[in-house]
Amino acid sequence: MKYFRGLFLFLSGIVCLAGCENNTNQTKTDICIYGGNAAGVMAAYTAAKMNMNVLLIEPGHRLGGLTSGGLGYTDIGNKYAISGLALDFYRRVGKHYGKLEQWIFEPHVAENILKDLISDAKVQVIYGHQLSAVEKADGKIISITVDSVAGGHPKKIDASMFLDCSYEGDLMAKAGISYTVGREDNSLYKETYNGVQVLEGHQFPDGIDPYKIPGNSSSGLIWGVSDGSLAAQGSGDKKVQAYNFRICLSRDPANLVPITQPDNYDPARYELLLRYLKHKVPGDLWGFLKFDLMPNNKTDINNNGPISTDMIGMNHNYPEADYATRKKIWKEHEDYTKGLLYFIGHDERMPEHLRKQMLQWGYPKDEYIENNHWSPQLYVREARRMIGAYVMTQHNCEGREIVEDTIGLAAYTMDSHNCQRIVVNGMVKNEGNVEIGGFGPYPISYRSIIPKASECTNLLVPVCLSASHIAYGSIRMEPVFMVLGQSAAIAATLAIKEKTTVQQVDAKAIQSLLAKDPLMNGRTPELVVDNDDTAHVQQTGSWSHHKRGSYGQSMLIDSSKGKEPKSIRFLPQLTQSGDYQVYTYIPKLSGISSVIPVSLFDGAVTKHIDIKAADITVEGQTSGEWISLGKHRLEKEQPVYIEISNNGANGLVFADAVLLIPM
Repeated sequence: MKYFRGLFLFLSGIVCLAGCENNTNQTKTDICIYGGNAAGVMAAYTAAKMNMNVLLIEPGHRLGGLTSGGLGYTDIGNKYAISGLALDFYRRVGKHYGKLEQWIFEPHVAENILKDLISDAKVQVIYGHQLSAVEKADGKIISITVDSVAGGHPKKIDASMFLDCSYEGDLMAKAGISYTVGREDNSLYKETYNGVQVLEGHQFPDGIDPYKIPGNSSSGLIWGVSDGSLAAQGSGDKKVQAYNFRICLSRDPANLVPITQPDNYDPARYELLLRYLKHKVPGDLWGFLKFDLMPNNKTDINNNGPISTDMIGMNHNYPEADYATRKKIWKEHEDYTKGLLYFIGHDERMPEHLRKQMLQWGYPKDEYIENNHWSPQLYVREARRMIGAYVMTQHNCEGREIVEDTIGLAAYTMDSHNCQRIVVNGMVKNEGNVEIGGFGPYPISYRSIIPKASECTNLLVPVCLSASHIAYGSIRMEPVFMVLGQSAAIAATLAIKEKTTVQQVDAKAIQSLLAKDPLMNGRTPELVVDNDDTAHVQQTGSWSHHKRGSYGQSMLIDSSKGKEPKSIRFLPQLTQSGDYQVYTYIPKLSGISSVIPVSLFDGAVTKHIDIKAADITVEGQTSGEWISLGKHRLEKEQPVYIEISNNGANGLVFADAVLLIPM
């Protein structure tokens, strides 16, 4: 009897070790990715296509994060910066809407594309599980444990490599990686736009009273104004730029759910809006809500002006809070935002024309069906930021410091939303807004997505990467996160195959693979020839260089209206013969010639193509648009060129870049 009892206990121990020790389900994989936003999806797809076993863990129940959570009016900066699978995503969106690429889209369209990628790569996804523990040994993460938000047994995941793709950096933090929250003092990295900033953007005009009884400071502050004091310009603190929801509404009567009074509604929260409108009554809702129109009568509404959808100052505890506290902060943001929409449409103190406009809109019936037609993703603009092997700063953004180990580009304005709303000289003022641009695409260091070797050797952090507050404000765009997610997955795969650490991975190997196989499918990459690629561009006549609105670092412009014959000839170096769709890039600038003549030589025949300005439409935040020059058979052994001239021009002629996509 003792023998059989001992055998039973022995066999039970084997079963537990294999999968249920301490009521915990245990799984082993090559690469574990925490965070199913767009960066996490691209990372998972990439690793799976490189023949890795991949497990993607999403704490919520929806893939895509902000990309599928309402941010359909894509923040780009410069299309040149978007490459690989990130660009392929916007091409897939374009295909859905019948275009080459599309940068404005409905939430469900984005979600379906990301789900298709996961399905195509056969990636296992665990939904509804939050990180609870990290086990480390010898400078490596051995395993992580995640708990179900709905209850049930925890899951323990052993992996060779881990990626933290969360917006909050939870895996990074639990792994003991150095990080920071808030704004560095300008002196730390010798920056000028970090720390406390009182600037004009999204700012209250002078004269807005902050007190419940105007002029009576003893009556207390109205809701939304803090009792903080204004610190010295450029000084650091732990304050975090404001969060909000990117709001998808519909004005299609057949696809509209009316906006009703939400939970915890308190009209006193919007007293500051009424006081602002007494100083300035806009002609429409666009005056304090950034209404960007999406396809099919929908919106992507963002913050606009001194008081809008940003819940300024109410998120400072969020980055390091436990899940229960975050849930509370999240709910407060939801209640505030839904309450704002209801207040605008129903409070009789609001100007009548604004109330009538608001009542034309409602929640979309066909979006977020599982979440009562409201986005399940709060816009966590910034939380933790790793202090890794290299810190990206303002100097990188502005081109004063250029890294060689690039694994992606960024190009957006150095952007921070307001961090606090305080009383300055007896008036309400916002503090923290920064919007500084004027620079072209710049490289992001591979070292900025890896920890210091002394802290962890098998973790990559492509979202909460190592950057100062103001540099992060430029990098933190969804397309860039996708690019970095793909690069991080390549690095993790190389580290496994080469049996090395993430710090020892050669960034040049990542660059080479991205160049050869950007879509991870073995197809010949598309070919871009930019005007700055002087080895493949021939110039006739004098053209001026112009940066604003260009594809890449610059474009060439002629303003002579054909009085002096000029041309720019792009010389693509084909690697294979075949059919190509050919495009040229036209920027979104006024004064363009009504016709721009283009010549395409396919090696045998010169074809003349006129681009008509009236046919050019540029949508969204893109700096320009790829204009089709048609489908052409091109032979790699034959000389090929695309030439833009000013022959017969009656306005500006642009020569920026050409694109050849193999069919």
